[in-house]
Amino acid sequence: MRQESFDFLKRLLDAPSPSGFEAPAVRVYREYIQSYADTVTIDVMGNASATLSGETSTPRIMLCGHCDEIGFMVQYIDDQGFLYFSTIGGIDLHLVPGHKVMIHTSGGAVPGIIGKKPIHLMEDEERKKVAKIIDLYIDIGAKDKKEAEETVRIGDPITVDVSLERLKNDLICARGLDDKAGAFVVAETLRLLKEEGKPFCGQVIAVATVQEEVGLRGATTSAYRHQPDVGIAVDVGFATDQPGIEKKKVGDFSLGKGPIISRGANINPVVFDLLIRSAKEGDIPYQIEAAPRSTGTDANVLQLSRGGVAAALVSVPCRYMHTPVEVVSLKDLEDSARLLAAFIRNLSAEVSFIPV
Repeated sequence: MRQESFDFLKRLLDAPSPSGFEAPAVRVYREYIQSYADTVTIDVMGNASATLSGETSTPRIMLCGHCDEIGFMVQYIDDQGFLYFSTIGGIDLHLVPGHKVMIHTSGGAVPGIIGKKPIHLMEDEERKKVAKIIDLYIDIGAKDKKEAEETVRIGDPITVDVSLERLKNDLICARGLDDKAGAFVVAETLRLLKEEGKPFCGQVIAVATVQEEVGLRGATTSAYRHQPDVGIAVDVGFATDQPGIEKKKVGDFSLGKGPIISRGANINPVVFDLLIRSAKEGDIPYQIEAAPRSTGTDANVLQLSRGGVAAALVSVPCRYMHTPVEVVSLKDLEDSARLLAAFIRNLSAEVSFIPV
């Protein structure tokens, strides 16, 4: 991966963006993508939309990757100055105790740790149970409630304090790859279209959507606003090349073997076929996911916007989803952007997405 793209990815991942508080990540996205777009706008929801026009006005192609991440929120401050919290998005409580966190306040980030009763003081039955969120708290070192309230407010968002790490074999580990990986791919797709200078038809709208983790909200309003003919959500998908996952139930997906292209009721068959053709012609590796129902991603709401949109889902394989140590392949990120750029260049102004 070129250094400028990697630096953008790192900045995007470092920016705190729990659902509803995505502004820091949106600023990073806007700063990077404005060099490759005709226009960049941010709407009232906080979605950042970058537009690049081709040789014709149609078709309108919307790419979206959500830039929000899971996190926590300050719920209550007790008399001793400990912070109790709720979750933003789906979080595995097995993994919560013992983490360093950052509380993002109006005065800046405040460090803390998620505390729990020491194992030495637990009864045998306690040790076997997952801690309840009501029993977990954040210690910022405050001496009492008054001092804590001078620093943080109820409703302040919280992220786990981890940063991007490079692993072997072109893999990276970070929090928030679900789905800043998708926002990164969307931005890189626009960059490839702009820098390679090859002709394409239509208008591409690359959107970093918000609030996906709490209800696919940003994609809902963005699709209504931009009225695309085709909409492709870029998210992360389950890599199953790790112990403990039943491939007969989930499918067979590996890191480094290319983007996952979904096939099923949520996916327009014309778009699916053209994605596969584009991958084969461009010698881009890919994997296919069976998705007989809804995909649980922004593709759901893209498909159902207004009178209907030709929707698709391209996913980056990801290990340990919804943990602070999500893992993806840099090569898969690059191949996902290459696939989408090739797909767009294969569209014609007269393309029909009616599945007959």
